Amino acid sequence: MQSIKHFITLTERYLTPNRRIMLYGAVALALMAIFMSVKLGNNLQYILLRRSYILLTMVIVAFVAGISTVIFQTVSNNRILTPSLMGIENLFVLIQTVAIFFYSGTTNSFWLFNIIKFAIETSLLVLFSLLLYQWLFKTVNYNINLVLMIGILLGELFRSSSNLLQRLLDPNEFAILQGRIFATFTRATPDLIAFSAIVIILIGLLIWRKRYVYDVLALGRAHAINLGLNYQRHVMTTLLLVSILVAVSTALVGPLTFLGLMVANLAYLLAGSHQHRYLLPTAFLLAMIALIAGQLFLEYGLNMSASLSVVLEFFGGIFFIYLILKRF
Repeated sequence: MQSIKHFITLTERYLTPNRRIMLYGAVALALMAIFMSVKLGNNLQYILLRRSYILLTMVIVAFVAGISTVIFQTVSNNRILTPSLMGIENLFVLIQTVAIFFYSGTTNSFWLFNIIKFAIETSLLVLFSLLLYQWLFKTVNYNINLVLMIGILLGELFRSSSNLLQRLLDPNEFAILQGRIFATFTRATPDLIAFSAIVIILIGLLIWRKRYVYDVLALGRAHAINLGLNYQRHVMTTLLLVSILVAVSTALVGPLTFLGLMVANLAYLLAGSHQHRYLLPTAFLLAMIALIAGQLFLEYGLNMSASLSVVLEFFGGIFFIYLILKRF
């Protein structure tokens, strides 16, 4: 942490928020160029095509992790919360478990392949969020803390149900399931990448148009209402947008719990401003740097002896514990 604090001191002295974004963008572009060009080998066309799919997948996940976590923490007014606490990722694991449990032996089932599976999973995750927010917000009089608490409880229910069904699977089915519930950046196909990119671009434009609204929401409910903001409508809309983003990312690569938590909190430190026009691109770029640098290190430093998602979750868990201890 001392090196991070030293870097923050240097950037505060010499760089404006706009120049910091340019710096992080340059680092991300440099890492992308390295990833696409190092050790190409003989089959150039295949390698470049394969790497481009992986790189696009990482860009999509970086966007979702950074942007969704920042705006989720803005409306919840808490920097140690992530969208995964609402139970979306646990529901994804439950869907995969139920699919394997009831469709065992049908390896050609539509549950196991591409766009139909992707659309069904995404729709179920978004539908869960829609029903949760619509019903709960009206039931608890728009109390977001109670909504978050119920989301956590539902997430635990989904996780417990998944564990029960997983104990009933035979080893072969469980091995297939393990390959589905751990995040990986290498299985996405071009049609899924294109569909995901269209969705996040549209939602990204909506979020960018609301960037000044988030500056007001960050002040808290009382201040936002006093400043004339329709607090309930904006919070409801934001949570639905976050749910769609997380659903798309989870259905594309699998659950990643702590990536957004890391990059969002680093963005608060490194953006040089608490305005969302600086926080959002900074979080996105930092997520890209973390994913691409981590992939390069695993491929050429550790010879792929570990999974990128496992490494990210390990360091993310440590960072989460640090944030909790820091608060107390």
